Amino acid sequence: MIKISRSKLELFTKCPRCFWLDVKYGVKRPPGFPFTINSAIDYLFKQEFDIYRAEGKPHPIMVEAGIDAVPYNGPEMDAWRDALKNGVIYHDPESDITLRGGVDDVWINSAGELIVVDYKSTGSGSGIPTVYDEYVRQLEVYQWLLAKNNYKVSPVGYWVYAQADKSQGFGHGKPILPFNLYLKSATGKWDWIPEKLMEAKKVLEMETPPDPGEECMASGIQSFCKYRQDSMRVTRDALQKGKS
Repeated sequence: MIKISRSKLELFTKCPRCFWLDVKYGVKRPPGFPFTINSAIDYLFKQEFDIYRAEGKPHPIMVEAGIDAVPYNGPEMDAWRDALKNGVIYHDPESDITLRGGVDDVWINSAGELIVVDYKSTGSGSGIPTVYDEYVRQLEVYQWLLAKNNYKVSPVGYWVYAQADKSQGFGHGKPILPFNLYLKSATGKWDWIPEKLMEAKKVLEMETPPDPGEECMASGIQSFCKYRQDSMRVTRDALQKGKS
């Protein structure tokens, strides 16, 4: 049985070779910079929504958007949020892969459907932030996991964005940096996930590395496979030159 996280499935979507190296041999991509401010905002979001969760009331941003729901207050929430140890877990019998993912939040509507919610923060741009394809896939995986655990799941999920308002600086000498809150939604489609799990299984069964992802071989900051290939070539050439 293979165990992977939601982020590993996303890695496979972006680059099968990086996924093969990571899951099969533990050779990971170099870690990115820690986004401590983003983590702090996630924490604050969870603390604030937990207040309304305990009261069984909708958060003001839900009321303003006309969303007929309240934060879900089931006993599973602590485990579902724990991405490192627990999360929402499902074993897919076809691929023999156990997939897990930790949600930021779950709401429940009057029809008894669970709504997947993800917190995002950004300090760039102005106006309503962009929802990237990766965010949608993330949402869909969480929806699929909950549905496979026999919960009624709304196909509509939400992102709660905190976007830094840089127009006032730091508040003219006061330690204040205001944020604008935005709510965006999307309707998830889960039919791609079982097929993608089967593809991931086949890759992990390979004895030789699969082809890299296109972006991973292009010039740019995310070109991990290109970096590996170029560094191996330079090292090999240098060693041959040293022997001559």
